[in-house]
Amino acid sequence: MKYSAPRERVFGVSVPIGSIKTAGGWWVGEYADLVPFARLCSALGARLVQILPVNDTGSQSSPYSALSAFALHPLYVRVGDLPESGRAPKAIAALEAFAAEAEPSERFPYGPCLDAKLSALRAVYDESREAIAADPALAAFVAERPWVKTYAVFKRLKSTYGEKAWRQWPERRDPSKSEIEALWNDPEAAADQLFHAWTQMRAAEQFGAAAKAVVDMGLDLLGDIPILMNDDSADVWADRPFFDSSLRAGAPPDMYSDAGQNWGFPIYDWVAMERDGYSFWRARIAEADRYYSAYRIDHVLGFFRIWALGERDETGRLGRFVPGALVDQIELAAAGFREERLRWLSEPHIGGAELRASAEAEAESAAERALDRIGDEDLYLFKRSVQGEADISAMGLGDAAAAFLKERWRDRALLPVGSGRFAPTWLYRESRAWGSLSDGERNALEALLSGKEASAELDWERRGHALLSMLKSASEMMPCAEDLGAVPDCVPRVLSALGIPGLRVPRWMRRWNESGQPFKALSEYGALSACTPSVHDTSTLRGWWEYEDGREAFAEAYCPELVPAPERLGPDDVLVVLRALAKGPSLLFVIQVQDALDASGTYRSADPRADRINVPGSVDDFNWTWRMRISVEDLESEFAWIALVEDSCRR
Repeated sequence: MKYSAPRERVFGVSVPIGSIKTAGGWWVGEYADLVPFARLCSALGARLVQILPVNDTGSQSSPYSALSAFALHPLYVRVGDLPESGRAPKAIAALEAFAAEAEPSERFPYGPCLDAKLSALRAVYDESREAIAADPALAAFVAERPWVKTYAVFKRLKSTYGEKAWRQWPERRDPSKSEIEALWNDPEAAADQLFHAWTQMRAAEQFGAAAKAVVDMGLDLLGDIPILMNDDSADVWADRPFFDSSLRAGAPPDMYSDAGQNWGFPIYDWVAMERDGYSFWRARIAEADRYYSAYRIDHVLGFFRIWALGERDETGRLGRFVPGALVDQIELAAAGFREERLRWLSEPHIGGAELRASAEAEAESAAERALDRIGDEDLYLFKRSVQGEADISAMGLGDAAAAFLKERWRDRALLPVGSGRFAPTWLYRESRAWGSLSDGERNALEALLSGKEASAELDWERRGHALLSMLKSASEMMPCAEDLGAVPDCVPRVLSALGIPGLRVPRWMRRWNESGQPFKALSEYGALSACTPSVHDTSTLRGWWEYEDGREAFAEAYCPELVPAPERLGPDDVLVVLRALAKGPSLLFVIQVQDALDASGTYRSADPRADRINVPGSVDDFNWTWRMRISVEDLESEFAWIALVEDSCRR
């Protein structure tokens, strides 16, 4: 769909669909709940509603860990609205009884809720199976969307093999297109596979109707397209040539994680995708275009270069950019780094004394299992069989010994890449090897790496421009870029050239290299940007203000009326911050619904930390399960609160 306000400054509200609470609604928000939520947003003066990805993620609660790049999540289907639901009253009653057991809470139990919803959907399907199989609308739906067959076959096989990841299946691990077609046409599997196809048709109908209603209210719907795919997905299973499964994507170390992040997703083989005309991505954009008029490009940096890790890595520390700044052995030799010196830079050397001191009683076992002694010296190297932190974990050592070996494994200046090539590690200047170099050696290596990095950035710019141009040309939707992290200079240049707004999170808009790290002025955000006080991967505005660092400098830069900065951000204080940020030049000003609720003394949470959606780097029942405590309908009657938020966020 075409974005309605390409040159206008717009206010928007973001929410995960599952977080929406409506009067008479289910335990988890559903596609239909978008309609009353959009009505509330309109009352607040918003012209845009932003949601998180709604792809099927199976047992994983993270919306960025999808089983399919195309299939919608059945969790958000409203069973009572299905045309077939009248024939399955017991299924509806069971679903309502399950929801009635809900404890008053700001979070919902993802797994049990999904099981209950799937059970109800299956019961409805079974009652009308013959009619569904003969429905020409379902046949047309499958014909229009080639991915449905692959997804349905994948889901059926996954169920057959005990929900194991496809790499653990006893067979069908590397299917051809013709084999998938044959499996789809298998009469013995038809019932189970049609269930998944039918569920997708009904999900598409409900989501499509809700999206149209949002547009009919005069609002735009901004969706989210995750860049990467779960390794255990129908797409990686069926379209293997598009993915490089020998490497995993992640993020380098930063202020929040010394070890970086390992997301566990395979990276793309962009060369193979280009040969195929980027059909995979064009199809993803076409599917999104059915519902959205704008979309968030998740981790846009990955379209320029991706932080790639080995299969045996557990953390993100020993990654490298792909494509990246690689130096070969001949160049290093010419700079004065012969084979022995290269070994010192690229292979951790462990002294016997430090091993015994750190591993204590397990020193002998650790040395025997993980290390090879260098001649008669009291000095060790890792065995060739050790290829990553996972190999150390598998040795069964105690916590202290394993932690010591992993830390030493990560301690290197250069990372071997293939035969005779090396990449600098993210923290190479902090490695022991670097500390032992002479000033001349450091200068020589820095000069060599600097030249390679400059050349690599030219490659990143060409790639990013080509890929983002392809995405933008594939629809009339407005793309927005999530460009957080270690951003190379070429990224803002490309986004500017293509007219794609980048993300501005004020708490991070600082001059990091200057004394005191002052905040940038709002005027420096630029019009081609989307400003938001918090996102799903951060604390809320109030949570950051009350429990993290920076509020004093933030107040001085953006809200002088809050100086000295209060320790607690009261409802009126929230409005002051929102009002200040809304005055910025950014094309979009989007707030999470939690930040709007914090402007109410009645509906704000007792502890803002409970309102966080996700804590990156952690996997638990807290993440991705936040739920509004008050219904949309009740909020619609809060006229004073609505007027205050509308006045504060008015563009």
